[in-house]
Amino acid sequence: MEERKKTGEMPEENVEKEAAEAPGPEAEKEETAEGTPAEEPAAEAPETTEEEAAAEENPKGEKKSFFKKKEKKKDPRDEKIEELTDRLKRLMAEFENFRKRTEREKSGMYDMGATSVLQKLLPVVDNFERGLASVPEDERENAVYTGMDMIYKQLSKTLEDLGAVPMEAEGKPFDPNLHNAVMQAADEHYPDNAVVMEFQKGYMYKGTVLRHAMVSVNVNSAPAEEENSEDSE
Repeated sequence: MEERKKTGEMPEENVEKEAAEAPGPEAEKEETAEGTPAEEPAAEAPETTEEEAAAEENPKGEKKSFFKKKEKKKDPRDEKIEELTDRLKRLMAEFENFRKRTEREKSGMYDMGATSVLQKLLPVVDNFERGLASVPEDERENAVYTGMDMIYKQLSKTLEDLGAVPMEAEGKPFDPNLHNAVMQAADEHYPDNAVVMEFQKGYMYKGTVLRHAMVSVNVNSAPAEEENSEDSE
């Protein structure tokens, strides 16, 4: 007995009593059959999805870090660089416009100056033409005539190089924008309202009239004669 007490084992008699008193599995079945309610299984916890978990972690619905990077404030140095770049582009555009405007103004001033000089040279060319036309045919082999003719051709070539080109008026229809009519003529060889004779050459400079041509215009007298004959009848 003492040895059993030391080891903590129960006596065989007590073990047999406890085994007899303990209800068997059949007794448990009978008790549950008689109406003893069996323990209900514990309710399973609902599974949480990733979206719900994210909503619990971020209840206020704030944007994730991916979007927060975009909303991050720019570096002041980057803003300064953008500002200076924009100013530089504007200055370059203004300078380009100024350059083009200056070139147009310079071109216009050059054309005005050239027009003024050419208009003063045209009477000199007219005098050369009149002087050469006044020399008889048999005297045109003279050295003086030859020299004047050479100077006249050189001056005419210089005017053409500068842009002053003579008009062709004779035989052309009369145009008040190009011609200055100083006389009327009746010539059967020309149509009505055509230039019969040119008294002074007209010149064009870069598409504009440098000097109007002084001309004589043909007027058909047939309708006037028919009216006079009808009146006499």
